[in-house]
Amino acid sequence: MVIFTGTRVSGSSLISTSQPVRARSSRIRIPVTALTALATMALIPALTPALRAQVQAQPQFSGAQAGPQILCQTQVIGNRRIPKESILARLFSRPGDPFDPVVVERDFNSLWNTSYFDDVRIERVNEANCVQLIVYVREKPTIREMNFKGLNAVTISDVYDRWKKEKVGLTVESQFDETRVKRAEVVLQEMLGEHGHQFAVIKTEIKTIPPAAVALTFNIKEGPTVKVGKIVFQGNQQLSARELRASMKNLKPIGIPHSIFLEDLLPRTFDASKLDEDAERVRGAYRDKGYFKALTGEPQTNVRNAGGINPLTLRPSTGKRVDILIPVEEGARYRLGGITFTGNKEYTNKKALRAQFAQKDGEYFNATLFGKGIEALRKAYGEGGFINMVGTPTPRVDEAKKLVYLDVDIDEGKKFYVSRIEFSGNTITRDKVIRREILIEEGQVYNSRLVDLSLLRLNQLNYFDTLKAEQDVETRQNADAGTVDLLLKLKEKGKNSIGLNGGLSGLSGSFIGLNYETNNFLGLGETLNVTANIGDLSRTLSLGFNEPYLRNKPISLGAQVFSSKSDFNPAKAASLTGATANQSAQAQSLSSNYNQSSTGFTISTGTPLRKLFRRSGVARVGVTYSLSRSGITTFSDTTRNVFQSLAFRSGIAGSSQLTGIITSMVTPSFSFSTLDRAQGPHHGKDFNIAFQVAGIGGNTKYYAPTATYRQFFPMKGFRIDREGHNVLGYRIQLSNVAGFGGQVAPPFNRIYGGGENEVRGFDIRSSSPYTFIPTRVLFNLTNPDGTLVPRDPTNATLGNVQIPLPIYRLAPIGGDTSLTSNLEYRIPIVNQVTFAVFTDFGLTFDTEKSQLRQSVLGQSILNTPLYGCPEVINGACFGGQKVTFPLDLATVPHTNVVPRMSNGAELQVILPIVNAPFRIYYAYNPLRLYRNLPQQLAVTPQQFQQLFPTNLGAGQFTYQQALQLYGADYVLREPRKTFRFTVATTF
Repeated sequence: MVIFTGTRVSGSSLISTSQPVRARSSRIRIPVTALTALATMALIPALTPALRAQVQAQPQFSGAQAGPQILCQTQVIGNRRIPKESILARLFSRPGDPFDPVVVERDFNSLWNTSYFDDVRIERVNEANCVQLIVYVREKPTIREMNFKGLNAVTISDVYDRWKKEKVGLTVESQFDETRVKRAEVVLQEMLGEHGHQFAVIKTEIKTIPPAAVALTFNIKEGPTVKVGKIVFQGNQQLSARELRASMKNLKPIGIPHSIFLEDLLPRTFDASKLDEDAERVRGAYRDKGYFKALTGEPQTNVRNAGGINPLTLRPSTGKRVDILIPVEEGARYRLGGITFTGNKEYTNKKALRAQFAQKDGEYFNATLFGKGIEALRKAYGEGGFINMVGTPTPRVDEAKKLVYLDVDIDEGKKFYVSRIEFSGNTITRDKVIRREILIEEGQVYNSRLVDLSLLRLNQLNYFDTLKAEQDVETRQNADAGTVDLLLKLKEKGKNSIGLNGGLSGLSGSFIGLNYETNNFLGLGETLNVTANIGDLSRTLSLGFNEPYLRNKPISLGAQVFSSKSDFNPAKAASLTGATANQSAQAQSLSSNYNQSSTGFTISTGTPLRKLFRRSGVARVGVTYSLSRSGITTFSDTTRNVFQSLAFRSGIAGSSQLTGIITSMVTPSFSFSTLDRAQGPHHGKDFNIAFQVAGIGGNTKYYAPTATYRQFFPMKGFRIDREGHNVLGYRIQLSNVAGFGGQVAPPFNRIYGGGENEVRGFDIRSSSPYTFIPTRVLFNLTNPDGTLVPRDPTNATLGNVQIPLPIYRLAPIGGDTSLTSNLEYRIPIVNQVTFAVFTDFGLTFDTEKSQLRQSVLGQSILNTPLYGCPEVINGACFGGQKVTFPLDLATVPHTNVVPRMSNGAELQVILPIVNAPFRIYYAYNPLRLYRNLPQQLAVTPQQFQQLFPTNLGAGQFTYQQALQLYGADYVLREPRKTFRFTVATTF
């Protein structure tokens, strides 16, 4: 019998012995005791010569029989977590094979090299008809738990993520390995150093948990926090220390860039691993200024106690500071002499190659611009299929003229063609839905630009998580065949969403609703949605379906039926959003106050323009037809006067205009987009234009073009940087509305500005030009004692004497043109939480006087009767006069072209259930309407006085009452500041 045993010493050594033993009964055993071991050790010196002779004289297995011996089933003893089958699978010895000591030794090495066991032992037992191998194993203990004591600088989840990134291999339920524990300590030490704890001490405590597990406890003493102290440069003459310090992105102080006095507010945490990187950035700052041969020496550091007073706490500073000294050698300043190219066999037009570099000859050399030129050159070659193109610049320096020439040696490589395009992760979305968005086809020359645009189109579908070329596109090249396979790694979003939505906004008020939407229905890209909302200011029910590819052609077709009711009441909306103090009672009385009920349907179709702008974005054209029936109910005299005066329905005037409004509208549209994602874009731009035309059927006729342009830039600080997390975005929107065919645009389609969707500091639909609406008012004739003058003192049922007066009432009429611009800088704080500063500008005005035309029938109703009551005879008025009102209304001076601006800040939180941004913002309005408007009378003051009876004392008293009521100035005061919360987006 032979035993192979192994014991780990320092994690790596292996002891393998073979011993002859005597047989006992039919089974050969080896009793292993401490006494046997001691006796063996004592006899080793004396028996060594004899043992050597025995080994030389007889075979290794003294108990082996002369003929070949067959192995029977191998037995495994001692395994707890690792299955027996897994152990047997690693053995080369199989039942029925001849017994071979060499093969058994291979079995032992195979098990030992797995690193799963602390001890491995193989024994042989002779049975009657076969030889049985018994494998004894002792598994390494399992890590049952891991604890961290004293860890404050980083979170435990960050530690686990870092261990995973560094492939430490230490997790709960993994096997205990001292080498991995030491590696984990080193990585944790590096993490703490990056967070300013270079003097941290880590000790690991190992506790045994019977029968075969351990618990690890990392005891951490983080020590003092180490911050960056003074940063000094030695040898800089041409560039200031302030400019060089600003280039050190990792270690420069935290402050307000370019503010001179506020640049060094707070010190950064010192990280020694980033010091060399910042030193290279200092060299880069010199090279960007033309100092081509600038060098930086080895940075020198000095650790000291912080000292001084903390400006935030006003208490003595604690911890450590590291002062940094960076020696520099500036050298001479060079201009760019020229850029030449060699090796360009495919593209021989060197002017086109030179055009990839923005810097011109004769300018001071700029290393950053030259690097961008090399990257642009690589992309240009990539568009032609040369994936592996490499441009190697070689500088030539003319010391006499201080010029640097760069010779770019181009290794074009082989032109690659697309062999296969495959997808992974699309468990629901069918391949054809994805493939139809891919602009490059199999068999074509590989084009990196078309690959990027294809990802852009997929991102705009909003079916998948945002795709990035460097992460989600895997290329497999076949250099011999000159082909490349593309694999797009997709991660699908939820297809169906059934959720409760709700929120608060100036236009909809507080609302709650239920919506069901299936995006990518049946994996074919269709969209089906059902929405039902109910709230203080609006109620909506809609059902819609959209087919993006009709009969497998790039033509979309959608349909929607809807029923809605909206309450346009700015005062009520303001009270819901916390802005009741924004308007005075007089201003609120001038606001529009009505509700609109609509029922109808829309049908839309569109197609992408695959060849137009195909190298930069996605362009689409479409057309939508909608048919709706609406009714208006007014709740204030101001609104009633506006809606009943304007000629937006031919042959109808007064309250009849407000019912049975049928709008048949066609809307052609064009859109172009390069946005990287549908929601919360990080970079890109889009342009949308739509032209609504109502009048193909129905009883309203108007057109309403709208153009909108948006652009977003990734920002790092105040600089555009593709790696930046902040976003700078702006929007410009121009709108117009006008009637045709003898009609004006309906008053509910005229443009009113303000609200969280446009200019955030103003109430919803509160920004508008004003006009004076003519009305006929019956004014009670009143005695000086306050009693009314009756028609017949003996018969009170006949009522009192009333004087018909021609009155102009001020009303917001809305604009026919508006210009809105928004600028916003967004700073992500944590996941789903963003802080933003903004400035909004809005201008709503009237350009066409004819669009404020009254209906002829309505005007005749006002011009026909007599006005005034100069003489009262037996309770009847005599001597009235005619008043002719103009057909076209006019905007009130100083209210038409009034710029409005809001500056402020807001906090945005994406609500998990509603999936919409909850926003709290504060806005200050430097530009607003703040004016007293004099009342306008329909007649001259003398004529107005003559409308009242002169033979009665009640006449003069009533005249004074009317003059006080209808002749007083209007006070228009828009808010100076606004604090509001809402669930909506601006752009």
